[in-house]
Amino acid sequence: MHKIKSLLKNLGPGLLFASMAIGTSHLVLSTKAGAKYGWIMVIPIILANVLKYPFFEFGIRYTNVTGKSIIEGYRNRGKGYLWLYAFITLATSFASPAALCAVTAGLLINILEIHSVSLITVATCLFVFNSIVLIIGKYKLLETTLKFVIPTLFVALLVTTFLVINKGTVPPVANFQVPKLFDELGILFLITLIGWMPTAVEASSWLSLWTVEKYKINKNKPPLKEALQEFNFGYIVTSILAIFFLTIGCMTLYGTGTELSGKAVVFADQVINMFTTHTGNWAYIFIAVSAFATMYSTCLTNHDATARVSIDVIAKLSNNNPKYDHRNYYSAAIILLAIMSVIVLYAFSANMGIILAIATATSFVLAPLVGYMNLKNVTSKDIPVKDQPKKGLQLLTYAGIFFLSFLAVCYGFTILLK
Repeated sequence: MHKIKSLLKNLGPGLLFASMAIGTSHLVLSTKAGAKYGWIMVIPIILANVLKYPFFEFGIRYTNVTGKSIIEGYRNRGKGYLWLYAFITLATSFASPAALCAVTAGLLINILEIHSVSLITVATCLFVFNSIVLIIGKYKLLETTLKFVIPTLFVALLVTTFLVINKGTVPPVANFQVPKLFDELGILFLITLIGWMPTAVEASSWLSLWTVEKYKINKNKPPLKEALQEFNFGYIVTSILAIFFLTIGCMTLYGTGTELSGKAVVFADQVINMFTTHTGNWAYIFIAVSAFATMYSTCLTNHDATARVSIDVIAKLSNNNPKYDHRNYYSAAIILLAIMSVIVLYAFSANMGIILAIATATSFVLAPLVGYMNLKNVTSKDIPVKDQPKKGLQLLTYAGIFFLSFLAVCYGFTILLK
């Protein structure tokens, strides 16, 4: 009982992590993985969640022990570390918020049946609404909102998955041939899935900044063990949801030869239709709620996190100049990010495939370096030896760095040989 009480009390950063991670990697990529390649894709999904675990855990560990963001740890290791992270932030902030909002807007258009309204118009309205929510409520309202959204999402998705399993696997079309996993397209998709599962490695700093904010609001911080328990809870939920989406993709689309579109509105329509066609129109409410809650929660948390990280990076590059205090610039960063994302949507005609490719390339190539930087932070003199990760976790970290490095090389060769 005591453990449950402490978990509920500390609930925050891990919850936000789960909310942020379940968007693109889950609804889009996990569903596609099951739909195209079947149950074999459970292996890379589990592998990615296990091998990337330490990189995110270190964001919580560093902040809990030092009381500072892991971005400050990058600066302590050297300005080169900080400039590298600034480059990653710049590249991904141009792509991720726009792509996430495009998918969310596509789902909303299909759910409300407002096909006469353009996707960019709906996405712009979402950015305006999110900006108002975040500026008025900031972290506290975000956390409170997600305490209702995530349980709703989990229950709705659990019901949807149960309905799909109960209905049984869709019969394959005649002459269905299992697609090759290790040809050019298969390898590229495999790398994309693992790279974004459960999310990009640089999101470890988002966890760190949410933890800093949580401690400021509570005016105290829990013991390291309790902080890690809260994060582990969110991480386990994230991993389970990935399997849910894979199951849905496997049982509703695998063997049908259906290709999921890269266009946001078309993709959203396919997602809704493949569920209702398989389980019946009466299940629409569960499907609509789980799909929209998945993307909206990710859209909202990504907007908040990208703004926070941008401000913190600028502050650290300016040697913590007081004029870059996040409390003064948070609202401006939220609005600027919304405007920039709408411009990106216009420029790329709301094609989420192109937009995501920008963030994907940057994240894949530099992910091993971010993982190494996080390891250097939690094994540095900033943290007492007793609070540093044990040898087993450090070995898992090196395995993850090697794995991500191998993926980055494969990704580079695949792109160059196309």
